[in-house]
Amino acid sequence: MQIDNEINSPLQQNHGQFANRQTNCYWYFSHSTWLVLGAALALMLWAYWDGLANLLHRWEVEEEYNHGYFLPLMTLLFLWQLRPQIITQSFQPAWGALALACAALLMFIVGELSAIYLLIHYSFILLLFALSLAMVGWAGTMLTFAAIGILVFAVPIPYFLEATITSKLQLLSSKFGVNLIRFCNIPVFREGNLIDLGVFKLEVIEACSGLTYLYPLLGFGAICAYMYRTETWKRVLIVLSTIPIAILLNSFRIGMIGFLVKYFGGEQARGFLHDFEGFAVFMVCVGILFLEIWLLTFVGRDRRPFNQVFGLKLEPIPEVPAEQIAIRPLPRPLLVCTGLIAVTAVAMSSIEAREEIKPERTYFSAFPKTIGEWQGMTGTLEAEALKTLDLTDYFLADFSKPTGVPVNFYVAYYESQRKGASPHSPTVCMPGGGWQIIDLNRRTFPETATEVPFEFNRVVIRKGNQSQLVYYWFEERGRVIADEYQVKWHLFRDALLENRTDGALVRLTTPMVPGEPEEKADQRIADFLAGALPLLTDYVPK
Repeated sequence: MQIDNEINSPLQQNHGQFANRQTNCYWYFSHSTWLVLGAALALMLWAYWDGLANLLHRWEVEEEYNHGYFLPLMTLLFLWQLRPQIITQSFQPAWGALALACAALLMFIVGELSAIYLLIHYSFILLLFALSLAMVGWAGTMLTFAAIGILVFAVPIPYFLEATITSKLQLLSSKFGVNLIRFCNIPVFREGNLIDLGVFKLEVIEACSGLTYLYPLLGFGAICAYMYRTETWKRVLIVLSTIPIAILLNSFRIGMIGFLVKYFGGEQARGFLHDFEGFAVFMVCVGILFLEIWLLTFVGRDRRPFNQVFGLKLEPIPEVPAEQIAIRPLPRPLLVCTGLIAVTAVAMSSIEAREEIKPERTYFSAFPKTIGEWQGMTGTLEAEALKTLDLTDYFLADFSKPTGVPVNFYVAYYESQRKGASPHSPTVCMPGGGWQIIDLNRRTFPETATEVPFEFNRVVIRKGNQSQLVYYWFEERGRVIADEYQVKWHLFRDALLENRTDGALVRLTTPMVPGEPEEKADQRIADFLAGALPLLTDYVPK
């Protein structure tokens, strides 16, 4: 093994002896290794800057991810705690780091070009694992795996998955909460997420679904499992148990609010008291988690006192004689990984520096308000919605015939879908507005309705006693696409080959009149589209 020039001559003479007596040797990384690692991390920050900025933004604005600021600090602390174990072992760098680095960087490129931030965030974590492999090999990465893996809980889940989970949790929390209210002998009626107490009505909105507790508690449970030095099954149980704890305690909170509202008025469900109840319930979740950890010390084969199995031990590195110190040579896999990161960062910077093609188009302010017999009344989106959607131009109007049910026509256009600016799927937005998806399928327009048949998504939604029929699809650079995953694929392809990422979401909504056959609502939308679709070409370029 070649020794770095920083080693003095006695160490050079005795290095072979130390290599054979690893138990008496303390292995340190050379200054050159730290410099290369620092360069790799700096290049990662440069390449991933936009993805990390998006991550920080979501930590700031979305309450369920506020804990994200805390997890990178815990990762650094856990890695620092591993120093005594790392310096006492002579790890061999693994060339497998190159395969992992290539996979991570490929994921990063796809995420950048397709504007899927989830891929960018996870590729960053994978790249950290690759650097660990490049420095301390497979054996060392077994030590660092959990410390780095905790960062997974700092990455927000995809919007479509978040909407699905939120909808399920809302319904589940509503059911459990109502059962608790009934247990207190209070008459209550539930319809979906609406809890009717007679004088007062409570709606379990998405913010009260329990995700605000669940995701932070999962991250906290992972940290506790890391510090719980015991059998593996106990540590796994700690993490998994955070899910029922969060759901049940959130249901208890809803039931408690219903009880307080019934006897002390509607202000119990608003303002400071409402927010304080949320904080108090989360602290109870944490308390239950610690109680579970304490109880687990009394079961299984590993039965030791709580203070012996739980905690973080920051052991100092002992002072050792110079003859027991060896310097690890600069790992070649680390050099190659750093080179790969540099090439990728420069390549992506060059691609992004290209002036994107943004085809000429007519703004929606000129879109006709009269289409055949249909008369339109335009509407506007709220400022908060515009900020969230981050679109370039849009059209929103209710069209109706002199005597008939209206059709709401909405088109959101993006001249560039890089950096996460892309249409929000209605399947995400509709549940967020309190609508429950009753039926979702894919159909094809016949030639009699439009010039060219194309596939679209047909959705039936319901809120209370209201039902609506929704059609939506995506117009992507001459393609009409219903599948959202195909949208991402074509976005990646066109960004790379054609330097275009413009596109639009087209959505139509009409009420389903009680007693009216569903086919009548379908016919109403098809009739409107026959006149509206040919006009879209000027506003959504092909």
